[in-house]
Amino acid sequence: MGVRVANLSDPDERSRIEAYVLAHEAGTPFHLPAWSMAVARGCGQTSHYLVAGQGDGTLAGVLPLTECSSPLFGKVLASAGFGVGGGILADRPAAVTALAEACWSLAQRLGCPGVELRGGAHPGADWTIEDCRYQGFVKPLAPDDAAELAAIPRKQRAEVRKALAGDFEIQVGRDRAAAAAHYRVYSEMVRNLGTPVFPRRLFDSVLDLFGTDADILTVRHRGVPVSSVLSLYWKGRVYPYWGGGTGAARGLRANDRLYFELMRHARARGCTGFDFGRSKTGTGPAAYKRSWGFEPQPLTYYDRVADGAAVRDASPLNPKYRLKIALWKKLPLWAANLAGPVIARGLG
Repeated sequence: MGVRVANLSDPDERSRIEAYVLAHEAGTPFHLPAWSMAVARGCGQTSHYLVAGQGDGTLAGVLPLTECSSPLFGKVLASAGFGVGGGILADRPAAVTALAEACWSLAQRLGCPGVELRGGAHPGADWTIEDCRYQGFVKPLAPDDAAELAAIPRKQRAEVRKALAGDFEIQVGRDRAAAAAHYRVYSEMVRNLGTPVFPRRLFDSVLDLFGTDADILTVRHRGVPVSSVLSLYWKGRVYPYWGGGTGAARGLRANDRLYFELMRHARARGCTGFDFGRSKTGTGPAAYKRSWGFEPQPLTYYDRVADGAAVRDASPLNPKYRLKIALWKKLPLWAANLAGPVIARGLG
């Protein structure tokens, strides 16, 4: 079983990998070459896309890796960088082993003290398992609006009904205006949470490289964008990935309207499933997703670190970032948007 670094600049290579990921039952959007390329272009980090194959060139497994380097958070090799999934995708145990060994060897050559694999096949005994920190939230879409409302638990359903009666304009797009409105909303949201915003170029690159398999849905109130989400579409499932609302969104119930409208929009696109993404166990976002009727499922991640090194923890829940988060919340939005991308590009 041979392993090599794929040439993602070769259209034929990308097509072979895309076909493999599409055919694999555990494939995710984060395994696609488009994701690795968007992260490299948007955050300036280096992608190393490993492929395992037989002598005849047939693919037997893939592992997208991003080499993330940050003076604040250190250096790590992540799969998939800036994604919530990625991990080893393979057909057989030999390919899993070959990719895991190649991954660790690559990390040592690059001087990365640690590797994070987000999901995928178990890479082996040298890796630690983390299955308590994050939960995933996925459920089928209902066949129509009435059934979708009925599937939402009573208390949240009442909030959604009020949101549906609100004075909002709904827009879906992929152009510069849609991207600008989304970034305006998203950057304010993460500043309010005390975390740095990703570079605008990352969102633009995802829209560009995913084509019609990505779009932005924005909720406006009296012409002003108050809630917005950039979503991916993959194998009949919608992934609302970067979304949220401004400080005014909660009182207006704009986020409730946002996600119900996205369910409606995704259904019209032919989707049958809704992936509400991951949240940290025991947090407000996890509770919000449960209020919609999503049942949490633990996400399994794998780590391996060099002797004497510790598993990287760049989570905003880490107590050592508490003061920094409190200070960041007080920054003017223009300052947070200027400094944030420089910091966030290294998060991975």
